[in-house]
Amino acid sequence: MASTSITLKLKADSNILPNLSDFVAIDFEAANAATTSVCSMGVVIVRKREIIEKFYSLVKPVPNHYDFFTTKIHGLKKKDTENAPVFPQVWNQIEEKIKGLAFVAHGYEFEKRCLNSLFEHYHMGRKNFKIYDTKRASEIVFPALENHKLQTVAVECGYDFNKNNKHHNALTDAEACARIAMITFSS
Repeated sequence: MASTSITLKLKADSNILPNLSDFVAIDFEAANAATTSVCSMGVVIVRKREIIEKFYSLVKPVPNHYDFFTTKIHGLKKKDTENAPVFPQVWNQIEEKIKGLAFVAHGYEFEKRCLNSLFEHYHMGRKNFKIYDTKRASEIVFPALENHKLQTVAVECGYDFNKNNKHHNALTDAEACARIAMITFSS
């Protein structure tokens, strides 16, 4: 019986702390509470634990209205995305580059819900995205941190938000997530 529980624990740990050298870190900012309201997207592609490409785009959200609270967080307004491409146009720019790669996100549930909602809304087919959570991994790798927010863990991993733009910019957050993943998802 003990060997079964050890096997299950190892399998669970490999889902939380996989050994990843190639992956894509993704981050979305939203205009409002709707999971289809992505207004910016940041993607960082990592191969052999090196960042090889960064991608950022504004996205025209659905619905295209901004809540005061979300604008206060990321600074984007309706005028910023009025003429932005819709999600399928943005996705087409990166789809081939990220094909077959595992995804990582910090607090991955938000990104997963947005991806699924957007694919459904635009009738882009059902995708089974495998997304690993750098927040959950950081709780295991860095248990003594005061909290496991993106900016706290990123600083612990040597990433400086002040030097690299600002927190709640989708590309900056995706890069911070990639840096965390390069440390937490290594063997």
